[in-house]
Amino acid sequence: MIILKKSSEIAQIKKSGRVVARVLRSMSEAIVPGKTTTRDLDALAFRLIEEAGGKPSFLNYRGSYPASICASVNDVVIHGIPNDIPLQEGDIVDLDVGVFLDGWHADSAWTYPVGSISENAQRLLNVTRESLYQGIAKAKVGSRVGDISSAVQKYCESHGYGVVRELVGHGIGRNLHEEPSVPNFGKPGKGPLLKAGTTMCIEPMVNEGTHRIHTLPDQWTMKTDDGKLSAHFEHTIAITSSGPEILTTEED
Repeated sequence: MIILKKSSEIAQIKKSGRVVARVLRSMSEAIVPGKTTTRDLDALAFRLIEEAGGKPSFLNYRGSYPASICASVNDVVIHGIPNDIPLQEGDIVDLDVGVFLDGWHADSAWTYPVGSISENAQRLLNVTRESLYQGIAKAKVGSRVGDISSAVQKYCESHGYGVVRELVGHGIGRNLHEEPSVPNFGKPGKGPLLKAGTTMCIEPMVNEGTHRIHTLPDQWTMKTDDGKLSAHFEHTIAITSSGPEILTTEED
């Protein structure tokens, strides 16, 4: 069941979302090629979230996730566990952050270049980021989830990229994951009807090559099957009578 939110509740999610956005910006600014580790970024995120009065949504998720953020480097698609390996010039790193503040979650991810990156890597980032906004543009009252899914898939595949099937976006609110599921592939006009008050995370996960992925023995880290790069961009949004509103920004 999709839980519709009142305007006052959406405002609370946006409050959490501002913290998420601030943490992402701060982490991106802290990256020094050859020096900064993803564990450093995790520690920074934990400190900033606590200082804001919140808790990391991901820490101890399902009783086992060991960090405050997911940090997925290069061919890691999602759920990369922070470690002590310095990020290197030319890497790309997906930083995924959730914040639980005053009873409400918000969740966002951004894939950042580490120093100078290749043209191919930059193109992947550009296309994946734009596909997020293509999907958000379809998140309107009276549309269906499939309209979002189709927009993301069509844009990414038109540029020759593989859209991950096993992982999807999700509703969000009092719980980190709620209905509806929001795939990044599908057909327009299909899926749940979108109503005002729906809050969700749209999050394209896009691979440079095949869409196929696999999970490592740690049961969290997911990598591309062909070892090629993957990018991930995500916003928490609210569907309102006046159109989609992005909730994970530092702006009012």
